[in-house]
Amino acid sequence: MTDHTASSSANPQISSKDVNGTRVFSPGGEKLGHVDELMIDKPSGKVAYAVLAFGGILGMGEEHHPIPWSKLRYDTDLDGYVTDITPDQLQGAPARRDDWRRDRRWEEDYFSYFGAVPYWV
Repeated sequence: MTDHTASSSANPQISSKDVNGTRVFSPGGEKLGHVDELMIDKPSGKVAYAVLAFGGILGMGEEHHPIPWSKLRYDTDLDGYVTDITPDQLQGAPARRDDWRRDRRWEEDYFSYFGAVPYWV
């Protein structure tokens, strides 16, 4: 799952501000949440993660989990991203420590958990 653009779009790029807030759906079309922010690897410029916000009511009590960017594809019919990650997988994802963005071992385990190729490979 790597196509992050609407196939009908004449422009293959999208602004990060347009990605934030975009809905994310499970394989069965169930809404999982929305993209809260993107995490970009500074040295390579590659998008590493989309941080998924889910649960809660009107933003209160939301949980946030980074989703490997490679696990999302844009679906023009749903006007959102679709992932093969299930709600159960999301809930069972490895816990994030405070320094998760600087912990390569955690990242390796996380990408392995979701069956994704790491962005740095």
